[in-house]
Amino acid sequence: MLQAVQTCIRCTPVAQTVDRRARKKRETFRALATAARELTLERGLECVTVEDIANAADVSVRTFFNYFSSKEEAIIGVEPSVVAALGAELEARPAEEDPLTALLAVLVSDTEELPETARRWQLRAELVRRYPSLLPRHLAGLVEVERALVSALAARLGVDPERDLYPTLVVTSAVAVLRSTLAWWHDNDRPLPLADALRDAFATLATGVANPPATT
Repeated sequence: MLQAVQTCIRCTPVAQTVDRRARKKRETFRALATAARELTLERGLECVTVEDIANAADVSVRTFFNYFSSKEEAIIGVEPSVVAALGAELEARPAEEDPLTALLAVLVSDTEELPETARRWQLRAELVRRYPSLLPRHLAGLVEVERALVSALAARLGVDPERDLYPTLVVTSAVAVLRSTLAWWHDNDRPLPLADALRDAFATLATGVANPPATT
């Protein structure tokens, strides 16, 4: 028992250091991504350089390339820690939850952050609309998210996603619902709380879309 306590005491500073490093990496990633998107909207894709992005984020060009392989990836790429966290959170959801309930819980886990999430999604969509050359990178990011969630859902269900279509079908449907709801909410003057809109959309997906809801 004493040895375990001593080990825990020794490990605590290390864990804290790792957490600080991970947080610093997330902050740097987001600062670079934000700078890349804002500069692109302001100046245009062709008029933004890696040096511009690094300077705006107050880091070196070398640091930039520790996070991104190109300016396009900085502009439209998906944060790796977010992808990993989504998969881990889905696997950790209570076993009794059905797949859509678990996915919804993961995707709307922070209701205060949802409006900012919607803003970022719409910003990405606007950048892709203006600069179609960003579309392949944008789609690749969506695939990364879907793969992480498919893997996690398959693990929850105890199936092989390469042999069983179900995890892929559920995840890709859920991601499509998320994207379409975020866009609808953002483009229509936010008619109701975003979390409620997402819950309604997922409920419609769960019950089927063959018959539209009755109007009141």
